[in-house]
Amino acid sequence: MVNDIMNFKIKPVPPFDFELSTKIFLNDNEIAKFENNKFEHLITLKNTPLLLEIESMGTVHKPELSLTLQSDTDISDENAQLAVNTVKKMFNLDFDLEPFYNDSQQDNILSKLIPQLIGLRSPVTASVFESLVSTIIEQQISLIVAKNSERKMIKRFGSTLKREGHNYYAYPTPKQLNNVSIHELKECGLTLRKTEYIKSIAESIETGVLDLEKFKDYTDNQKIIDELCEIRGIGLWTAEFVLIRGLSRPEAFPADDIGIRRIISHFYCDDKKISNPEARLIAEKWGKWKGLASYYLVMAEMLDIKI
Repeated sequence: MVNDIMNFKIKPVPPFDFELSTKIFLNDNEIAKFENNKFEHLITLKNTPLLLEIESMGTVHKPELSLTLQSDTDISDENAQLAVNTVKKMFNLDFDLEPFYNDSQQDNILSKLIPQLIGLRSPVTASVFESLVSTIIEQQISLIVAKNSERKMIKRFGSTLKREGHNYYAYPTPKQLNNVSIHELKECGLTLRKTEYIKSIAESIETGVLDLEKFKDYTDNQKIIDELCEIRGIGLWTAEFVLIRGLSRPEAFPADDIGIRRIISHFYCDDKKISNPEARLIAEKWGKWKGLASYYLVMAEMLDIKI
């Protein structure tokens, strides 16, 4: 049986703060919209644009989500289940935060920040490709400039869906980006080098040379980093962010990132400038939660949380 609208109920592992966990998504109502306790986002699954409408029906400690899928074409049972799994992945809904909270009680900073961020999940992109392209765009430029270029790329090349007079745009697939020219991609504000990287990756995926989704099955993060760094344009900084954003590895820690070092310095070193090794030394106390702990610090600064 197929439909163009389908509804589901999802029960995340508590605690889960839905509104708090959506704050990090791209701030553009045509790409990711949060309004009246409802999150709307368009994704593409098996070449089919699907609008996700997610609404919180529960509380932080007894969470429940209502998921509505909409499309201009019939939604197969296979795509519907893929969509449910994608939502669970995007919000890390099966991840248990309690072990992280318990292990962080001895940290003088995290132990004060976490009570103000209970239920915050580190989000994951719908595909590893999306995390890789997004991180390439962010290489060596400000986040504001990067997000502006990424927004242009999404709206120009991604799938679209119109509902009640509102346009929604999905992240471009490898196939869609493989079909655009270097010149068209550059018009989004990307450098020639970055457009070449992205085009090469999209082409490699489309021709079957590269499979980024296989990394989900890897248990060795260093092996993932090594293989990613074999791809033109990918270095340690990019690979470590892909581990966090695309593969949900809470232990991954991008110490090369200047922004993260600045935030660590703000909370732990009285805003004194710190080096990569110094940041890694501080992060060692977070054990297997290095990446998740740094995300909590990033969100604490973003939300101007005081300790």
